[in-house]
Amino acid sequence: MRISVIGCGYLGTVHAAAMASLGHEVVGIDVDGGRVARLAQGTPPFFEPELPELLADGIASGRLTFTTDYSAARGSDVHFLAVGTPQQAGGHAADLSYLHSAVDSLLPQLRPGDVVAGKSTVPVGTAGALADRFAAVGAELVWNPEFVREGRAVRDTIAPDRMVIGVAAGEAGERAVEVLREVFQPALAAGTPLVVTDLATSELVKSAANAFLATKISFINAMAEIAEEVGADVTQLADAIGYDERIGRRFLGAGIGFGGGCLPKDIRAFAARAEELGRGESVSFLREVDAVNLRRRDRAVQLAVDSLGGSVFGKRVAVLGAAFKANSDDVRDSPALDVAVRLHGMGAVVVVSDPQAIENARRLHPQLAYGSSDEAMRGADAVMVLTEWGEYRRLDPVHASTLAAGRIVIDGRNCIDADAWRAAGWTYRGMGRR
Repeated sequence: MRISVIGCGYLGTVHAAAMASLGHEVVGIDVDGGRVARLAQGTPPFFEPELPELLADGIASGRLTFTTDYSAARGSDVHFLAVGTPQQAGGHAADLSYLHSAVDSLLPQLRPGDVVAGKSTVPVGTAGALADRFAAVGAELVWNPEFVREGRAVRDTIAPDRMVIGVAAGEAGERAVEVLREVFQPALAAGTPLVVTDLATSELVKSAANAFLATKISFINAMAEIAEEVGADVTQLADAIGYDERIGRRFLGAGIGFGGGCLPKDIRAFAARAEELGRGESVSFLREVDAVNLRRRDRAVQLAVDSLGGSVFGKRVAVLGAAFKANSDDVRDSPALDVAVRLHGMGAVVVVSDPQAIENARRLHPQLAYGSSDEAMRGADAVMVLTEWGEYRRLDPVHASTLAAGRIVIDGRNCIDADAWRAAGWTYRGMGRR
């Protein structure tokens, strides 16, 4: 099929490359000329495992192209909207200006019978408000929310764990569903569950999923706060309750909390939309979810201060991790980078390391020092593991001892072997652990 993808940021780039890998003819359209030029050369503007290979294959085959010209969308059977919906400046609601601008540019290119599939995360009611504009030119709007995870985005796009399509009632909606069935035929043939629903429910599915995941993370971090007061171990607590199949162990990793460009802004936008609907009390718990999450960053800073004798002024601190999660170079609302900046502001000499995110971190916070993990640890009074990269999980505490000046390690992700570090002579401090 012929497909256009409007918006070539993180979501759009991955989606375009993945669709081309399935054999579709895909054009990615973005207003950022520099980004388009890089993508046309097969260079992704961010780190994502497996993406460079997909881009190169798609471009070499001729199935994947990129442009700034919206007229390139003409003749496509399906147009995917994948533009960003960031948090409004000075508020919590979603900023839909990029989405509306993309719609304005796409409408003149559409033919009667075209299918437009929204993938962006939007406040419930957005699709319904846009549907009439597309119907006026004979196109059908459906909502097909994404559920990709950074670090696993390619696999999540090609082989998702579920697929949701929101449509308006009627024959046009039924036809649009059949068109998307054809687009995603390989995944559906492999058994991916498909939920066909109305537009509002499809929007709520994405908001509810992110709200639930954020709540689960903040729940275990709230338990970590209690565990710290009574001398309990939150990791063993999580193991014990995780055996209950109704609860499960995933997303019960206590630490310095979640960040990135999705969960924080999405739960805030969800709460803001509920307020607009007069149902703010229904999701008022999300305010506390957000508050718990931010408090864990405070706790990591306090652990560093306490471990270094009550002050970090003039102390050298190695921060291992800048990205908000492993297998990503995304530093948006990164808890690790936030902790590093706070310690720097308190007078510490902070050196940050990360396998992929150093350049992004340096652009955002040039006041910090950066280097390899060995360079960061050399002469350090304390080492903080704040992003759970595999190389940090596997870090040899004996090797670290040959570099650091002090023997204090703060495990902000509860991801390293506490016993091994203690056996090597380190004072180990975890999050919610004895």
